[in-house]
Amino acid sequence: MKLRIDPGTKVLGRTLIGGAPLRVLRLSEAGQRLFEQWRHGSEVGRGRDLADRLIGAGLAHPVYAGGSLTSADVTIVVPARDPAGPLPYGALVVDDGSVEPIPQAAQRHQVAKGPAAARNTGWWLAETELVAFLDADTRPTPGWLDALLPHFEDPAVVAVAPRVRSAPGASKLERYERARSSLDLGDEPAQVRRGGRVTYVPTAALVVRANALREVGGFDEDLRFGEDVDFVWRLVDAGGRVRYEPEAEVLHEPRGTWRAWAKQRFDYGTSAAPLARRHGRKALAPLRMSGWTALAWSLAAVGKPAWGAAIAVVTAGLLPRKLRPLGVPDAESVKLALRGHLGAGRYVADFVTRTWGPVAIPLLAATKRGRVLLALALSRHAYEWAKVRPDVDVATWVAARTADDLSYGAGVWRGCLNERTVGPLLPDLSEWPGT
Repeated sequence: MKLRIDPGTKVLGRTLIGGAPLRVLRLSEAGQRLFEQWRHGSEVGRGRDLADRLIGAGLAHPVYAGGSLTSADVTIVVPARDPAGPLPYGALVVDDGSVEPIPQAAQRHQVAKGPAAARNTGWWLAETELVAFLDADTRPTPGWLDALLPHFEDPAVVAVAPRVRSAPGASKLERYERARSSLDLGDEPAQVRRGGRVTYVPTAALVVRANALREVGGFDEDLRFGEDVDFVWRLVDAGGRVRYEPEAEVLHEPRGTWRAWAKQRFDYGTSAAPLARRHGRKALAPLRMSGWTALAWSLAAVGKPAWGAAIAVVTAGLLPRKLRPLGVPDAESVKLALRGHLGAGRYVADFVTRTWGPVAIPLLAATKRGRVLLALALSRHAYEWAKVRPDVDVATWVAARTADDLSYGAGVWRGCLNERTVGPLLPDLSEWPGT
C-alpha cells in the first residue's frame, strides 16, 4: 500500500492541517521522516499505525497495487421493479412486485416492499465474501470492481463505493444532471463519515462485506428513502471503515422529466426526519458551525456588517493560542479562522434557501433588504456555474439549482410534519471557540 496525500492537506514542517472536519496533527520527528517517504512514493511498511491515523483523518488516502479478491468473490444483487431496460448479466435479481414478473429474478415479492427489503432478500442468498448492490437503472463501466476490491485488503474496511455519475444525454435535464447529480460525490477519494467531506454513499452502487451486513442486520425496511444513509452510518457506528473510491465509475439513468426529477429531490428530503429519529438531531442538522460565526453572519444580514466583521476578527484572534502548541504559526491560525468565517457564508446561504427555502424565500422576497439578501444567497449558484462550466446556460443552471434546493427543502418540511419533529430544521451551533 502507498499513500496519496489529500490535495487539501497543508504541510507546515511537522504539522499537518487538513481533512474534514478540519484536523491539526503534530508529527514526531520519526513520524515526519516516514511521512516524507510516503509523500514521495514509498510503500507503507513501518509506521502502519500512523498511516491509519492519516487515512482516518482524511489527510491521506490508500493506494493499492492489487489484492487477493476478484469478481468471483462478489455477488451482484439488483433490486428491480418494472425495469425499463436489460439487467446486468449474472446478477442476483430480486423482483420487487413488478407488474410483469422478471424472468431472470432469483426471488420475487408478490407486492412491492421497497428497495431495502429487496436488497435484504438478495444478500441473504449470497454465498460470497462480498456483496455488490446495483440499482436496476445503473450501468457499471468495464472493470468497475478493479479499483474497489483492493480496499478490502484492509480488514477494517467494510464497504467501498464507486463514483455514481448521471449518464450523458442531449436534453437540458440530462446535461444538468451530468454536472450536478445528487448521487455524484465528486472526483476525490474520501473516508465516509458523519461530519466529513463525504457523509454517506448511495446504495445505487456499493460493495459490502457479507459479514458486516449480517452484523448490522442489513437495511432498515421501514425506511422508504434514506435507507442507504442509515445503513452506511450503522456500518460506521459498528466500527467499520467505509471508503469512497471515484476511480471506479457507475452510470445512473436520470429522471425523464423535470417534474419526476423534482419529486425525486422531494422524496430525498422526506428522509431527514426519520433519519434524525434514528441517529440524533445533530446528525441531520442543516447547518453546523460555531455560534460566533453564526452571530457574525446574523449581524451582517440585519445591516450591521461592521459588528459582524469585528466579531469575526476578535474570535479569529483566539485561535492561535489553541494551535500554537501544535506548531501552527499564529498568522496561519488567523488565516484559518478568517477563511472559516468567510466560507461559512455559503453554508448559511444553503441553510436559508435549501432547508428553510420554502419559508424563507417568500419572506425575503417581500422586502427590499430581503431581496438583496436573497440575490446574494442565490449568486453562489452563478459562481458555481462559472467554476464548473457545465453544458447548460447560466440561467438554466441557477433555476435548476434553486428548484433543486426548494424541492429538497419542501421534502424536509413534509418529513418533519409526518414525524412530528423539528430536529432537521434546526442548526447546530454548539461550538463556541474561546469558551
